[in-house]
Amino acid sequence: MSKKQQSKKQPHDSLWIMRHSAEHVLHQAMVELFPGLMRAMGPATDQGFYHDFDYRKKISKEDFPKIEKRMQQIIDKNLPITRQEISVSQARKMFKNNLYKLDWIDRIEKKNQTVSIYWTGEPNKPGSDVDLCSGPHVKSTGEIKAFKLLSVAGAYWHGDEKNKMLTRIYGTAFPSKKELKQHLHNLEEAKKRDHRKLGKSLDLFHFSSIAPGMPFWHPKGVIIWNELIKFWREVQKRYDYQEVKTPELLSIDLFKQSGHYDHYKEFMFFTKWGKNERYVLKPMDCPGEIDIFKQGIKSYKNLPIRFAEIGLVHRKEKKGELNGLFRVSHITQDDAHIFTTEEQIENEITQVIKLTQEIYQPFNLDNQIYLSTRPKNFAGKAKIWDKAEKALKKALEANNISYQVKEGDGAFYGPKIDYDIKDALGRTWQCATIQLDFFMPERFDLKYTNKKGKEARPVIIHRTIMGALERFIGILIEHFAGAFPVWLSPVQVQVIPITDDQLDYSKKVAQKLADNNIRTEIDSRSETMQNKIRQATSNKTPFMLIIGQREVKSNTVSVRQRDGQDLKSTNLDNFIQKINRLINNKDLNLIK
Repeated sequence: MSKKQQSKKQPHDSLWIMRHSAEHVLHQAMVELFPGLMRAMGPATDQGFYHDFDYRKKISKEDFPKIEKRMQQIIDKNLPITRQEISVSQARKMFKNNLYKLDWIDRIEKKNQTVSIYWTGEPNKPGSDVDLCSGPHVKSTGEIKAFKLLSVAGAYWHGDEKNKMLTRIYGTAFPSKKELKQHLHNLEEAKKRDHRKLGKSLDLFHFSSIAPGMPFWHPKGVIIWNELIKFWREVQKRYDYQEVKTPELLSIDLFKQSGHYDHYKEFMFFTKWGKNERYVLKPMDCPGEIDIFKQGIKSYKNLPIRFAEIGLVHRKEKKGELNGLFRVSHITQDDAHIFTTEEQIENEITQVIKLTQEIYQPFNLDNQIYLSTRPKNFAGKAKIWDKAEKALKKALEANNISYQVKEGDGAFYGPKIDYDIKDALGRTWQCATIQLDFFMPERFDLKYTNKKGKEARPVIIHRTIMGALERFIGILIEHFAGAFPVWLSPVQVQVIPITDDQLDYSKKVAQKLADNNIRTEIDSRSETMQNKIRQATSNKTPFMLIIGQREVKSNTVSVRQRDGQDLKSTNLDNFIQKINRLINNKDLNLIK
């Protein structure tokens, strides 16, 4: 599967252009305000922009007001922004005092690319600014309507820990103040939903330096994990997948044959077995599943063969790029590989699309679909790529799927259909991917016997829906702000006896709930009822059953939901029936 989530923003998107231009205004303001500062680099992003600076003193958020003031002055002047192409020698002379720009110029020269600069203000006139950049930009600074600096952090040059630590300033820009205000509100909401904080407060997982980028899952986190896999398995079974399991440690030769070594070797963990045999912790599942397919003779009557795997892969990410569950080095994929004939491609893609929609449905996650086409460093023959892209387009159109195209964003071995899901804050995450591969079947000499009794080559559909389970759980934590649907909640019911006098009855209630497969805890602490309710609410527990003397006498329970709604006293069997309906239907709501 594809290693990294790719941005769907294209270089000529109008918002991207405005943010890129705002980033130029930022570093112009910084140069004017901080004598001796050296600017490094900075791009526009899906959420805004950033720029890295080399400065002898500390720059903090306390400096933001004066920086923003100078930026606004530059914007108010409505300075023209113009592009100019220059030679490599001219560029080196112009930026001779900036080692970071000289580094970029060397890289541009090696790639035989054009050197371009952008002037803000009249070129070579007092008050103007120039920087090395490929662009594009707005025509003048006055087109930047609303911006805000957000944070400051340390960042290594080129993300390499061996390089100097620079100061990175993040900001954002929008076409209107209203949109900026909404974005800032979403950022504050995102801080409250931060999966790393909620993961700790809800006792789901933790990270440690003893295993960088590899989460330690606590009992409650494992419950969520297992419920997702259980759901995944139920759906796979309906679509006739066979679950397999492949080794985590495999010969390096396998990944040289698949082509992964050439594209991912810097992200692989290597080891030796004996003097000369080199092995690798697998970065991908596909070669292992291909080896399963190769066992025994296959006929067209066997195809399609659908292998599914909860596959554990490892990728050696830079420590500075690790980011909670969103960027890990120990990745668990809900992977699958379908070995099919060319005639079956459209039907199989259709089935995967239906399966994907079925898995996303319980989470209320909207999605946008993209067709990712041939990258520059593709493997195989161009005509085979054309054929594969045409097959994916045909399948999308046959299913009346609205999609956009990501040019050059396919995997090295084949084009793919990508799903960007949208969470409760409107943020997008690339999760599901459906990849069509004519390359590896040829590389591994895969065969089956066709209807004429002759050897034929199958096609592989690589497919993952949740993607990395670690990352998907991180997305769900933030999407639901930790308040999971009942079926996913680690603790579904908290039984709260008001005093110790109700403890025996509370234990009977808890046991009956457990007998009905409802995850239950009893809060028997010597605390007030209000404190117990507050704690259960803080833990995002969907239901609290308050047990007082009245409930003991009437053989009932008093039900309170985490949203504060009091459902009054009810018969326990009636409550069990209602909560099981929510669980079985994977309902997003509580009891109405």
